Amino acid sequence: MSESVLHASDMARRFGPTIALDGVNLTLRPGEVHAVIGENGAGKSTLMNVLVGAVRPDRGEMRLHGTRYSPASPHEARRHGIALIHQELSLCPHLSVEDNILLGNESARLGWTLRRETRRRALAALEVFDHPEIRPERRVASLPLAARQVIEICRALAANARIILMDEPTSSLARDDVVRLFALIRRLAGDGMSVVYISHFLEEVREVSDRFTVLRDGRSVATGELAAVTDEQLIRHMVGRQMGDLFPERERKAPGAVVLTVDGLSSPPGLRHASFELRRGEILGIAGLMGSGRTELVRALYALDTAKSGSISMRGRQLPARSATPAARLQDGVGYMSEDRTGEGLALPLSVADNLTLTRLTDFARRGGWLDLRRQRERARHWIQALDIRARSSTQRVRALSGGNQQKVVLGRLLHQECDVLLLDEPTRGIDIGSKAQVYRTIAHVAEQGRSVLMVSSYLPELFGMADRIAVMTRGRLSAARPVAEWTPEEVLAVAIGVT
Repeated sequence: MSESVLHASDMARRFGPTIALDGVNLTLRPGEVHAVIGENGAGKSTLMNVLVGAVRPDRGEMRLHGTRYSPASPHEARRHGIALIHQELSLCPHLSVEDNILLGNESARLGWTLRRETRRRALAALEVFDHPEIRPERRVASLPLAARQVIEICRALAANARIILMDEPTSSLARDDVVRLFALIRRLAGDGMSVVYISHFLEEVREVSDRFTVLRDGRSVATGELAAVTDEQLIRHMVGRQMGDLFPERERKAPGAVVLTVDGLSSPPGLRHASFELRRGEILGIAGLMGSGRTELVRALYALDTAKSGSISMRGRQLPARSATPAARLQDGVGYMSEDRTGEGLALPLSVADNLTLTRLTDFARRGGWLDLRRQRERARHWIQALDIRARSSTQRVRALSGGNQQKVVLGRLLHQECDVLLLDEPTRGIDIGSKAQVYRTIAHVAEQGRSVLMVSSYLPELFGMADRIAVMTRGRLSAARPVAEWTPEEVLAVAIGVT
């Protein structure tokens, strides 16, 4: 067996009453890509933070190249050649792209930053991903989520690390960027660099990784060669039980009455033209590449982006397209789930109960403008139980929950809101298989109740597993929607890249 470059044994970490790690072992070999997999809350991100010194372990030992290793900070870990690509992006939105890529690692002389050298290094890191719109001088705040993910990856590359820890690096990337990233990972591994790769997509794990370690409830429960295990075995290790089908069985009923009609909607430059009908009890899937205009479509529908032209009607009643507000859409019975749950989807400092009920507090209103907090907590506990949200109580701050449980809170808010039309933008981005199955069941149940769902997704198996019809966005234009049986994944991709 090859000598390890990094070895962690019996790692443990508790946050108050919550046990995040309770005896994790990990061995990383030179030039290997090692997958760490498990459900949300299994301890993966905590382990990564321990390895880079962002969190101090309560017990356990780490060795780097055989020498005891105990970093006091991520900066010290980088000096030892270890860099972390975070799942929840840790960028400074007010700074430029190049400032973010080289933050803490700037080219300087006598205390002065060498701007020309800094620009050169930033461009070299960005060359890996062919995105000319991500210019070094642009402010990060002006870029979409997927572009920010590219910058996060480039920052680790610019640090010249010998060990890179990647926590869900592809959660917002288009397939082309995923292919580029995987080619880069293979090249780095071929040069002797070691990579720890966290992903909830088992097909990605198999495509790029050599060995695996499964975490469950803060413990490492299985490790070995990926080629020696099946996906079913991995899932059983992850969830501790046999999993049924990921996508729920749905009875494909005859289309219901038209609920939402969109005609010629545009919001330049991202959205150029979209027309479609959404029917009662239907799940309409929207496919497309990053930057194709999918997100701009749902944002224009919810009046977060200003529409330039087009019309929207709901059950035959005309809705304002250009002068609407999100509050008006809320009153019209429309609910929205953002692809950016921490930036837009949640009020992180507030409690789980507040986040679940925020868009419909009238249920708990009392005279004089007061809220009946007891009734609010009771209602929150109902949704916590219904969606299997792993929280200590309804009063726990939502920022303390894992990504999958945060996503369930966002979905629970739409259910509490009792909206007729749900606009879901990447509803399972960055969440584990168990949480995905719960989200899929909830979406299917909502459709069975007669509500209408428009679901944007980069993950084609998700669209084929859930949608009744699929439409494809290409360069800001939406194709005609067709029943899912009339599409193949290859046809969807051909339309998405503009091949007729």
